[in-house]
Amino acid sequence: MIMTNRLDRGFYKYQKEFEDKAIEVLRSGWYVLGKEVEAFEDEFASYIGSKYCAGVASGLDALYLAFRALDIKEGDEVIVQANTYIASVMGVTMNGATPVFVEPDEYFGLDASKIEAAITKRTKAVLAVHLFGQACRMDEISDICKKHGLKLVEDCAQSHGAKFDGKTTGTFSDIACFSFYPSKNLGAFGDGGAVTTDSEDYLSRIKMLRNYGSAKRYYNEEVGVNSRLDELQAGLLRVRLSHMDELTDEKRAIAKRYLEEILNPLIILPGIRDKADHVWHQFVIRSPKRDKLISYLNDKGIGTIIHYPVPPHMQKAYEYLGHKKGDFPIAEKQAEEVLSIPMYNGMTGSEQTEVIEALNRFKD
Repeated sequence: MIMTNRLDRGFYKYQKEFEDKAIEVLRSGWYVLGKEVEAFEDEFASYIGSKYCAGVASGLDALYLAFRALDIKEGDEVIVQANTYIASVMGVTMNGATPVFVEPDEYFGLDASKIEAAITKRTKAVLAVHLFGQACRMDEISDICKKHGLKLVEDCAQSHGAKFDGKTTGTFSDIACFSFYPSKNLGAFGDGGAVTTDSEDYLSRIKMLRNYGSAKRYYNEEVGVNSRLDELQAGLLRVRLSHMDELTDEKRAIAKRYLEEILNPLIILPGIRDKADHVWHQFVIRSPKRDKLISYLNDKGIGTIIHYPVPPHMQKAYEYLGHKKGDFPIAEKQAEEVLSIPMYNGMTGSEQTEVIEALNRFKD
């Protein structure tokens, strides 16, 4: 069986480094907001190219805290692409604000050409989600936000190290949000997340909010939350971060084979945006015969996963927004056709060949 993802391969690749770091942290006697978190925040900010980073407990918490730090609240609207994972939208609605959906473009990112038509007097921010590892059209999106005086937030949960026009995702916005869920390109061994920003004010507020609304112990300025990246995860993330270029290059090599060798006309391969360099969190194909393709690959022992089968506007959780099927036909069509095929660090050449050959043999 070739699984869609294999997290154990990523562990064994650097097993001794991970185990040595885990023992070091365990023996330190300090497990929350200590030197490992501080070191990771500095190293990750440097890797991204931002001035500041704050580690939090998850990618969703990063989104929630980002919008809260920007004072996005009830009565405000945030523009976001309709094909994203629901956590992107929850970061908005958990603050009481309303998501305003727009269609994605052919690269699964926010379609910059549709943003201005969605702006109203209540619009306060735009959320650009760099889905599957490829940047949105950040030059145009940034210009629109500046023109209309809107805050810009990036959801970089799937785009660690990806660039647009030579600039790293997470550095275009007021605040950027990252997830370190184990399956991410920079994955922890549990939940974890971070925000990056060039604003000392936003950083200070997020650090306060993540720690019960307290900047000084036992003195609480706001009703905050408990959302802290712990020392063990921070230490393990530091190990993986030190190998990110190697890990990214490995995924790009797999993607290159897929793009060059998958030749079946029933399969639509992902495109690479002009000026963007993809980090391939997922390799997402499309097929009008997706359900048949899934069954076929299952029979061949090849795992797949759909990212994502139900767009946020059609989820029961967001029925109150009043959307219906047909409101965002591009996002809905993508949801009916997308399929993520195996793509992970440590994937062998023979496994790649098996996937390629199986896909090329698929018939209607």
